[in-house]
Amino acid sequence: MGLPSVIINFKETASSVIKRGERGIVALVLRDGVDNIESHVVLVPSDIPTNLKEFNKEQVQLALMGYQTPPRKVIVVVMPEEEANYNEAMNHLETLRWDYLAIPEIEGQEVTTIATWIRTLIETLDKKVKVVLPHCKGDHESIINFTSDGIVTENRTYTTAEYCSRIAGLLAGTPMTISATFAPLNEVVDFEKKTKVEMDEAINKGELILYHDGDKVKVARAVNSLVTTTQDKGESFKKVKIVDAMHMIHDDIKKTAEDSYLGKYANSYDNKCLLITAIQAYLDQLVLDGILDNKFDNRVYIDVEGQTAYLKSIGIGIESFNEQELKEYNTKDKVFLGASIKILDAIEDITLSVAI
Repeated sequence: MGLPSVIINFKETASSVIKRGERGIVALVLRDGVDNIESHVVLVPSDIPTNLKEFNKEQVQLALMGYQTPPRKVIVVVMPEEEANYNEAMNHLETLRWDYLAIPEIEGQEVTTIATWIRTLIETLDKKVKVVLPHCKGDHESIINFTSDGIVTENRTYTTAEYCSRIAGLLAGTPMTISATFAPLNEVVDFEKKTKVEMDEAINKGELILYHDGDKVKVARAVNSLVTTTQDKGESFKKVKIVDAMHMIHDDIKKTAEDSYLGKYANSYDNKCLLITAIQAYLDQLVLDGILDNKFDNRVYIDVEGQTAYLKSIGIGIESFNEQELKEYNTKDKVFLGASIKILDAIEDITLSVAI
């Protein structure tokens, strides 16, 4: 038996595994003199492939400008110039992890094709991504409809499509705690301006436009193309900031579930509680980070309504069950969770009443 002893084993518990994933990744699709699709990861300007034509190098540099920070990285997908469409590029992008997409030479029907594909990625493949497209009335929270024309810098004039790389990089370089609304674009010296009434109309139609305040050029308001709201998608879904936070939360929890939970735990009530604890700790950290509202009860729980419907569907007589018994009942390989959170928006409209 030996002497008495104290043995302490430290290990990472299930409740500590949810981590913030990599965010702020821009994907660019460029046409160049290559034989087959290829991709490059660019972290800094010196990483830009030297064999790209000058226009494409400039597009990567535009994306790298970012906002408060540069994008985490830019994935440069290079396709042959003679390709008739973007089908191969879309197939390649589907296998990669990115947040914002821009295609500077896109035009015509291909704009609609890419918008439709983005919807498919989100709704069918559960891939939470965004795209910046020129003059695209996508009416969707993941499609940013950039519509400012004739953008002039000291070096050249850009079409709307060509400047989408800059907008994608700016949005990717916006911290999750703020908005890209009124983000300055110091390199822009001129563009086709609108009146105040025209700007308000454009924003209300889901257009992301530029604005000149008399001193400098800014993003007018960081909105996406969503116009038609529903019970499930209200006004908040029109904000790029809010959608970006929703996508981050989705991706972080999904990746953790896939890496650390699926197939790795028995589906007992206790283990469901471990998963709930892990997600709750993650939400609590988002509160501390200023992403979720600390005045709101951001919490995760067993979805009793969903679990009840499932048990009924497999023929379990639950009429006499109380709520705790419903929560603890064996649900085979299914886990039904719910959550209520409130994502903080940024200050964008100020009303000051002054008494004199």
